[in-house]
Amino acid sequence: MGSSKLVLIANAGGVGSTVLEQLRSDDVPVRVMVRRDGDRATELRELGAEVVVGDLTRPESVAAALEGVDRMYFAMPVSQDHLLATTVVASVAKEHGELDALVALSQMTVSQMTVTSTEESHQQRLHWLAEQVLNWSGLPVVHVRPTSFLDNPLFTSIAARSIRENGTIALPFGSGRTSPVAVYDVARVVSTVLAAPAPHIGNVYELTGPRSVDMTEMAEIFTRALGRPVSYVDVSLEKWRAEGLSKLGLPAHIEEHVVTMGRLHQENRYDRISGDVERVTGVPAQTIEAYVAARRDFYLG
Repeated sequence: MGSSKLVLIANAGGVGSTVLEQLRSDDVPVRVMVRRDGDRATELRELGAEVVVGDLTRPESVAAALEGVDRMYFAMPVSQDHLLATTVVASVAKEHGELDALVALSQMTVSQMTVTSTEESHQQRLHWLAEQVLNWSGLPVVHVRPTSFLDNPLFTSIAARSIRENGTIALPFGSGRTSPVAVYDVARVVSTVLAAPAPHIGNVYELTGPRSVDMTEMAEIFTRALGRPVSYVDVSLEKWRAEGLSKLGLPAHIEEHVVTMGRLHQENRYDRISGDVERVTGVPAQTIEAYVAARRDFYLG
């Protein structure tokens, strides 16, 4: 049996969805906040969650969702409302006064930022500011800062398409190194903290995969995992944006964020290694090779 403390998951996409599954597998009671009551809400109920409809930027929605809640997981998709939602959640949760843990999903780039740095994307700046708000709130906060996700389309759907077409991974990362982490591993850290938060309060966990590699090494890993030759093709940031990224129809702020991630990879800002996944959960983070091998059919089509 898991904890009887009610957990509110404020975003059940990506990491949150996996956190929900992990907590429910341990019989932890979970409430999920969604924007609308549709098919996704039905799926969440089938996983054993209580579902409430609300908006993280509206205090009355957050207050209703927090009723009876002891612990909260807070995350946002790439959104211009990130700082607003964080401020609303912090304000309402402080007045609520009953949380013994608020686990907030951030980004590892925050650890390299300062109050006046300007190299990061607007979204990354919002994450930095959001962490300041939560720290000022005095709430029992745990910050979780993953690096790039292995599940990111750059390493999954976009890579799969070019691997099928011509056996390449084409990205503007230059010789920069990266240590992507699987969503599943990030969720394991979040779930572990939510299940027994006391020893974690006030901590910052930076989550990476077990190795940092350049893209040539990553292509070699894909080659071994897929059993077919894969090579890395370095493309200019401008060409990559014009000929690929801009055709995806992403909102402008998301496209700008992804382009900045490409530039920061070129500048080797993602060359980071942390053992926090294993320190928190007792199990090492998944390797790139294991992740890709488990999805061989997806990559090869």
